[in-house]
Amino acid sequence: MSDISTSEVNYKSDMDVEAHFCKICRSSFTTKENMLQHMQTHSGEKPYSCKVCGSSFSQKPDMVRHMRRHTGEKPYSCELCGSAFTRNESLLKHIRRHTGEKPFSCEVCGSSFSQKHSMFRHLRTHTGDKPYSCEVCGSSFTEKHHMLGHMRIHTGNKPYSCEVCGSSFTQRQNMLQHMRTHTGDKPYSCEVCSSSFTHKHNMLEHMRTHTGVKPYSCEVCFASFSHKQNMLQHMRTHTGEKPYTCEVCGSPFRHKQNMVQHMRTHTGEKPYSCGVCGSYFTQKQNMLKHMQTHTGEKPYSCEKCGSSFTRNESLLYHIRTHTGEKPYSCDVCGSCFAQKRSMLNHMQTHIKKSSEGKDNDIPKS
Repeated sequence: MSDISTSEVNYKSDMDVEAHFCKICRSSFTTKENMLQHMQTHSGEKPYSCKVCGSSFSQKPDMVRHMRRHTGEKPYSCELCGSAFTRNESLLKHIRRHTGEKPFSCEVCGSSFSQKHSMFRHLRTHTGDKPYSCEVCGSSFTEKHHMLGHMRIHTGNKPYSCEVCGSSFTQRQNMLQHMRTHTGDKPYSCEVCSSSFTHKHNMLEHMRTHTGVKPYSCEVCFASFSHKQNMLQHMRTHTGEKPYTCEVCGSPFRHKQNMVQHMRTHTGEKPYSCGVCGSYFTQKQNMLKHMQTHTGEKPYSCEKCGSSFTRNESLLYHIRTHTGEKPYSCDVCGSCFAQKRSMLNHMQTHIKKSSEGKDNDIPKS
């Protein structure tokens, strides 16, 4: 009797197992049943049907998993927190939240992800791939839910409603941000001064006041700005653009806020009121200046003599008493004045003399 080792017997046993090959793609299977099930993916045959909704499947395990949607069965449970799942794959994904495992890595930058689909989404930041396109305008998006949200711009569909005031929104995120106007919630805090903000982008913009970062530059004079809106407004000083127009008199303005303030000259609206005497003002800055008459606050001081003033304009006038500067000149005789009102008063003397001269030219009867 020949002497054959156990390993040789096992090896021979493995070799004796008959392999079953798919005639179309040459995939191999250990059992004929598995091979036949696989063949149905090529033939399109779906012999397994759901008795509840009639959905058909090519594989029996797929039909069994589908049935759990109707029965509510969740046979796969997490041993750590007890969460239950209909599929084993979902349980494995969930477990990574506990373990912190990130088995999927980006081939470009090495970033790791717990979910495969998250890694594929990340890859688009390198490739620039935008596989989801709007059928109306052709705009492209990296993620499907972004494209679906964009489509609502065309359809006008606003499925997200505020429970407080009933306002509707195309995006859930916009609705949640709106809700903060009712709740007063400010979830984003500055790490330096602890100021709170309702929106993340407002917090990030605020942070630039601490870091001094000014990422937006003027293409003409290269002036830098911490906010994009400020840069765009500055650009109008070069282009002369005045996109905001008064609906009443047609006066154009570079900034919307200036146009809004101007409109109050027509409407008579004075939205800012003094909390002490109840006086009303068209502009907030005028109300704040007025408040100083009650508080006695004089925040503007002269560096030469220490005199204090409630308004910056008053300080500038005062400084001219030290410097002797006279920036206002008479167009008639060239006399110079430190104060504009003094120059205007002086101009009246020319107007008066001119008027008297005309009276003297009238012949007496």
